[in-house]
Amino acid sequence: MNRKTLVLPALAGLLVPALAACGSTDGAGEGGDPIVVGTTAAIEAIKDAPAPLDPAQAYDVDAMNVLRPSLQTLLRLPRTGNAPVPEAAESCGFRDTQNEQYRCTMRSGLKFSNGHPLTAKDVKFSIERMLTINFARGPVSLLSGIDKVETPSESEVVFHLKKPDATFPQKLATPSASILDSAVYPKDRLFKGFDITGSGPYTVKIERSGERVTKAIYTKNPNYKGGITVKSDKVEMLFFKDSKSMEQALRKGDIDMMNRSLSPEQIQGLQNARDKGITLQEMPGAEIRYLAFNTDDPVISDKAVRQAMAQLVDRAALVRDVYAYTGNPLYSLVPAGLTGHVNSFFTKYGNPNVAEARKILQQAHVSTPVKTTLTYTKDHYGAITAKEFKELQNQFNKSGLFDVEIKGIDNWQEFRKDQTEGKYAIYGMGWYADFPDADNYIAPFIGKGNFLNIPYRNAKIESQAIIGTRQQADRNAAATGFQLAQNIIAEDVPILPLWQGKQYVAARDTVTGSEWALNSSSSLQIWELGRGVGK
Repeated sequence: MNRKTLVLPALAGLLVPALAACGSTDGAGEGGDPIVVGTTAAIEAIKDAPAPLDPAQAYDVDAMNVLRPSLQTLLRLPRTGNAPVPEAAESCGFRDTQNEQYRCTMRSGLKFSNGHPLTAKDVKFSIERMLTINFARGPVSLLSGIDKVETPSESEVVFHLKKPDATFPQKLATPSASILDSAVYPKDRLFKGFDITGSGPYTVKIERSGERVTKAIYTKNPNYKGGITVKSDKVEMLFFKDSKSMEQALRKGDIDMMNRSLSPEQIQGLQNARDKGITLQEMPGAEIRYLAFNTDDPVISDKAVRQAMAQLVDRAALVRDVYAYTGNPLYSLVPAGLTGHVNSFFTKYGNPNVAEARKILQQAHVSTPVKTTLTYTKDHYGAITAKEFKELQNQFNKSGLFDVEIKGIDNWQEFRKDQTEGKYAIYGMGWYADFPDADNYIAPFIGKGNFLNIPYRNAKIESQAIIGTRQQADRNAAATGFQLAQNIIAEDVPILPLWQGKQYVAARDTVTGSEWALNSSSSLQIWELGRGVGK
């Protein structure tokens, strides 16, 4: 099927601030009231996932946003841009031309928040601990390319990789590579509970109701040594049941900033709230939403069924009718704006077409209507997810080719557990990048030990696209491999991309630094927030 490729606007200069906050940040936030950030994150301990704030388990944007201010990594993403900069490290770099040996020299005088010294041995312990625990729904895959870690001295750490990987510095900047105190964290099992001991710019105290987090109280860490300049001595993170109550708190002045799970109606309302002392900033985003398929499920194991769904889905209607243009249609796993992006799904399927979908099913001798269920989580991506899945149900069913039911799951952790155990045929997920590179939109989803635990495998993607692109230090040179992977995914449809979200930050005008609150991976940087002069 030859079709003209659709061109979407690129995210030129990811997360360049759209609007400057008022006031100066010099000395802002020292003493006085804390900066209060609202979130609808549901962070909870359950039997099969008892350690939501252990880096070996935590692998969702909400938990990582809680961890980042208190746990230090060797490298970090800067205010803007994609290239990692030193954090606990003084310097890092590859020491060979094959991108297989990576060496870091650490800052002197590093300490954990409990006063224990932090050395290269703690880095080695933390990496080996992640690999040993190997939690099924954790971020271990980001570090699985490490063969061994050596510590020639207390200030030097050397990573030997199994295969060349030009993205390895980016992976060291993720919470998966957080440096932990070997005197506190067990080396071979998860650290249950909610305490966090780290060396980041803040210490943190977690408050909870039962096994669910309700507040995180951050205090400037006097032992911190790193590249971050903290703008406020105290920051609190309040956890709300829904975005409506969170918005009410912002308007009342009970919180100073919020950014996730806002409905389109809220975004439109906040755009007109400047006279209420609130500013809404729109930023380019690389969040994606997609449907994932358990390709072993007998109903959808035939790729013709998945292709027919790809032929029917109307992304433009989703973006228009459900999300009120707070996102863009997405025709690939790799979002627009990243090197290597191509609109593979549009090239293959074009606009929604019932006749073409019927032909695909007829040629594969698939009886219709195909009965299946779309499953989604109610408490992770916002209340509007239910409306999105109702729209998807209508799109598939009105074709007459499908008989789709939808099912919402109340608890995110339970949803993730059942999803990875293959209990759902088709389910909705979102993805915030661990690091801003096309590799992180392909490698986590394909191959052995993938993030979703989907059974789909493809030798060309695993051996040619992923391995080949990681050999390219010049990421522009890796584009061909990424395009190969996207075209194969569009053909086999183990995953069906839906839309790419924009990012919004709503803040009271007494707060400075909200334009820097999100980095190029849409991760929260609370240390950038402060008070304006005289506010």
